[in-house]
Amino acid sequence: MSLVDAPLSGGHAPRGRASEPTVRAMEVGQHLIALALTIIGAIRAIGDGVPAPAAAVAGIAVLAWHTAGTFLPRKTSSRSAVVWWLVGFAAVWIAAVTVSPEFVWLAFLLWLLAGHLLPLRWGLVFSAFVFAVVAIAPILHHGTTSYANLFGPLIGGIFAFGISRGYLQLLHEAAERERLVTSLQLAHAEMSELQDELAVAQREAGAIAERTRISRDIHDTIAQALSSIRLLAHAASSRTKDPAAALSLRQVETLAGDSLADVRRIVAELLPAELEDGALAAALERMLDRAREEAGIDAELHADDTLPLLPTEVEVALLRSAQSALANVRLHAAATRVVVSIIDAGDAVRMDIIDDGRGFDVAEWERSPATGTSSYGLRFMRNRLRELGGGLDIESSPGDGTALSAHLPIRTADRPGEAGHGTSGAVPTVPSIDEEPS
Repeated sequence: MSLVDAPLSGGHAPRGRASEPTVRAMEVGQHLIALALTIIGAIRAIGDGVPAPAAAVAGIAVLAWHTAGTFLPRKTSSRSAVVWWLVGFAAVWIAAVTVSPEFVWLAFLLWLLAGHLLPLRWGLVFSAFVFAVVAIAPILHHGTTSYANLFGPLIGGIFAFGISRGYLQLLHEAAERERLVTSLQLAHAEMSELQDELAVAQREAGAIAERTRISRDIHDTIAQALSSIRLLAHAASSRTKDPAAALSLRQVETLAGDSLADVRRIVAELLPAELEDGALAAALERMLDRAREEAGIDAELHADDTLPLLPTEVEVALLRSAQSALANVRLHAAATRVVVSIIDAGDAVRMDIIDDGRGFDVAEWERSPATGTSSYGLRFMRNRLRELGGGLDIESSPGDGTALSAHLPIRTADRPGEAGHGTSGAVPTVPSIDEEPS
């Protein structure tokens, strides 16, 4: 049985794996120990007067059982199957010991395996049984024993069992380190993606703000001037008696009207098209696209048409919250569907994220300390929202999915159509420009 590939004792298998060279070295070392101890036992048994065929059969049986165990982890991941293999190996070893007490050398391999494959309590019981066989075998064969036959195996067994348990702990620590490194690499990659999303969102928000400013300036200057020219030309043409002057004024009025129509078209194109596809919604849609491609999740985004342009700190908080929540959905929830909604809640904006995953006990999560990536993520998300005057509501139960609701206040002046242009990113209401002069 491979010390590395077998399911570990106590059901606490590490979630990672030690480096491949170390794994291979331990596997080769285990097989060399089994081969060397079996050969030593067979040679000493023959030298002790045991018929060579009997010693050879006993040694081959031990090696065959040990080799068969090498393939067991590839067939099953059941720890009970591995334990029964170890019990069978002990039975084959006892049969070999009945042939010759020289095969007690293989007890060291059994102690190593017991320390790795069994929980501590059962490992100690198994090791004590093996030591009892080692102590009794010389008496049954020769009618006597010696202190060397007792204390030598006892000390060797303690060291073998201790080394095996120590190596098991090293495996756990190495696997945990690899898990942490993988987690850090994933967090770094997600942070880089988030930074890219924030940069795109800020560029888009800046572009929208600049287009809004230009449209407002055009409306307040050129459009108003053209409207005034049109009105003055219309009024003057109705009062003049000079046909040539009246014709010129009508031409001025027509030219001003045509130019005013062009200005209205430009103002309309500068505002609505961008507002229908806000930077926050576009960034969230890209996140959901990645969730669809990378995890095969059916992801949907719903955004209110009335959602105003948000302050940068609000967009950042919502984007980071969405990024953390979607990472939890991909890594922990085992969900097949997730729905993200951005809702205009008057003086606040709300983001709901609902999945159909495995869920969790919210009450237990609230009472327990922060352990694990998902726990830290939810707590950091809540703290970030609270710092901006908002909060995070969580609804979940085991097997029923999870619903997160992040809400943040927004300033009144940031909403379109309300007084003031003072805050950055605010979208002004463009007053209508009269179609016809009065």
